[in-house]
Amino acid sequence: MNKSLNQFLARFAGIDLSDRFGEGWDNRSTFGVWIRLSVWLARGSLRRFFFKSSKGILLMGKRVTIRQPHHLSVGRSFIAQDNSEINCLSKRGIVLGDKVTVGSYAIIRPTNLYGGEPGEGLKMGHNSSIGPYSYIGCSGYIEIGNNVMISPRVSIYSENHNFDDVNVPMIDQGVTRSFVKIEDDCWIAANSIILAGVTVGRGAVVAAGSVVTRDVPPYSVVAGNPAKIVKVRKAGDAF
Repeated sequence: MNKSLNQFLARFAGIDLSDRFGEGWDNRSTFGVWIRLSVWLARGSLRRFFFKSSKGILLMGKRVTIRQPHHLSVGRSFIAQDNSEINCLSKRGIVLGDKVTVGSYAIIRPTNLYGGEPGEGLKMGHNSSIGPYSYIGCSGYIEIGNNVMISPRVSIYSENHNFDDVNVPMIDQGVTRSFVKIEDDCWIAANSIILAGVTVGRGAVVAAGSVVTRDVPPYSVVAGNPAKIVKVRKAGDAF
């Protein structure tokens, strides 16, 4: 019965999430999820006309804030969950691939809310997600690959405050913009911090609570503050 319900709702709403509902899902629970997604679909369908570009299905939760949406490009099956915030004014825009999810209360911010020089922006690949309560500070350019999992409360910063002159308040010394790059198939675990100028190599894992201050080699597992290699994922590799 559950399979038949999913097939019917997929035809009705144009969304195929049948692989998400296994034997543990009864019809009542499944139907409740579909009702919520239908509301999100209606909300997203109205707001997508303000985007620079969008494709396919777009789902948007409650109280989602999207500022300067004409700088935002999204792919198919984009989801912005409740209370997320995306500020889009940036030199290279905010470009999100297919099946990207921005979690509840997550913030993407390339530019100060109250004016100032526009930041560089963000590019995120297919099937990647930003966890709830995360902060993506893309005043410098941030590039995130495909199949990247960013867990809750992760912070990524692509600029540093200047503080060399002790005769000038730090707040008046400005910032130095840099970059962050996270390659394909990475997992950035909860409460991690990635600082400016860092590349996280393909297939790497950043353990929960880590502070990443230098490049992470491909297929390595790093942990700690500052983060250091504790394991490698590929047989034969050493550290």
